[in-house]
Amino acid sequence: MDEAKEVWVFNGSRAKFPSAIFVAKENALEWIEKYRLTGILTKYPVGVSVYEWSIQSGNFQVRLERDSTPDFIGNFSSAAQEHVHFENGTTASAPT
Repeated sequence: MDEAKEVWVFNGSRAKFPSAIFVAKENALEWIEKYRLTGILTKYPVGVSVYEWSIQSGNFQVRLERDSTPDFIGNFSSAAQEHVHFENGTTASAPT
């Protein structure tokens, strides 16, 4: 069996923890639509932290000493990750 290189993680709008993780984006989209969910679906790399992925992909550079502290790394997220916002199960439109 092939190992997943990425997964899709759904976080509800008020959640502290993810409510679902999918290998296939299509399955995530069906589930979100079925339950008319509001939140964010984000693609995560498997086997590497978002912090390391961001550095390797050139989306982030360590510039300050705090950028390599445990607290910073443990709370790191990247807007460069592919993600989709949903409201009531449909793609949320960007404000104009």
